[in-house]
Amino acid sequence: MQIREISVPGYERVVCGTEEAAGYEGIVFVHSTALGPAVGGTRYWSYATKADAITDGLRLARGMTYKNALAGLPCGGGKSIVMRNPDADREQLFRAHGRLVDSLDGKYITAEDVGTSPSDMEFILQETSHVAGLQGHSGDPSPHTARGVFRAMQAAAMFRWGSDDLNGRTVAIQGCGHVGYFLAGELARAGAKLIVTDVDAAKVHRVVDGHGARAVAPEEIDAVAADVFSPCALGGVLNDQTIAKLKTSLVVGAANNQLLEPRHGDLLEQRGILYAPDYAANAGGVINGCCREMLDWEVAPTLAKIDSIYDTLLRIFDLAGREKVPTYLAADRLAEERWKAAKAE
Repeated sequence: MQIREISVPGYERVVCGTEEAAGYEGIVFVHSTALGPAVGGTRYWSYATKADAITDGLRLARGMTYKNALAGLPCGGGKSIVMRNPDADREQLFRAHGRLVDSLDGKYITAEDVGTSPSDMEFILQETSHVAGLQGHSGDPSPHTARGVFRAMQAAAMFRWGSDDLNGRTVAIQGCGHVGYFLAGELARAGAKLIVTDVDAAKVHRVVDGHGARAVAPEEIDAVAADVFSPCALGGVLNDQTIAKLKTSLVVGAANNQLLEPRHGDLLEQRGILYAPDYAANAGGVINGCCREMLDWEVAPTLAKIDSIYDTLLRIFDLAGREKVPTYLAADRLAEERWKAAKAE
């Protein structure tokens, strides 16, 4: 394993690793350990360039610091990326990643993210103990992330319409992967009408067949008439082009880094669209992993903490209203209160 560090202002460590025999190239990003070890998943993805991967990883790691701080967890923020290599043996690839994670001596704890699964975490476990989301433990975070997004959606509905009942409301879900599928289930049970899309037709069919959703083409989802737009794929989907097309009252989704730039949060505010900040809404998965595996909580109090995302979102909306700032800034202020207090100690 060849390891080298990149110095990035504002980040504690950025560590790159390559292992030619395994076909492995990965990067670990540690934004902050002020509140505890940096926690964040491993993303297995194809990037056009390594620079693109680094840009994405830096944003994701910082977002985890804010997510964990806002959720009240004893964790800092980190993330890691394994560059997609379809020719590599998956076990060897993720065991190599485990060795890179282990080189940080517990400053970073990984788990699942886009493109990875509990079985990948088992491969990582063979090389390091600094991994969560394991089979037989907290497991797949997707149902818990979906539950948190559903509760955030209820909170946004309560704030906007005076009722958190989603029966009869139309929700447009962009992305039918693990989280999108489980979110669709929560919404269907609540009586919501679903419009869905994904670049993978099989994933769309699963939600259509399982939850009675109506499918549209990927390029149509951000312009459909709906009460809620729910981005549950990759980041940067809220931008100049998409925001101009939105025909919705609320934006509440599971994707990380939904705003392409901070100013797009301002643009949503100007359009009168209530935005549930992504890292507040999608914290259910990391809450489950941290509480169950790091804090050894039982299931019931862990689920109650995930459900408390509802109260967190109401606090954000209330602060935004009182201070007359967009909701993304209100969320940042609440997260920074805890994170910066820990840094000052």
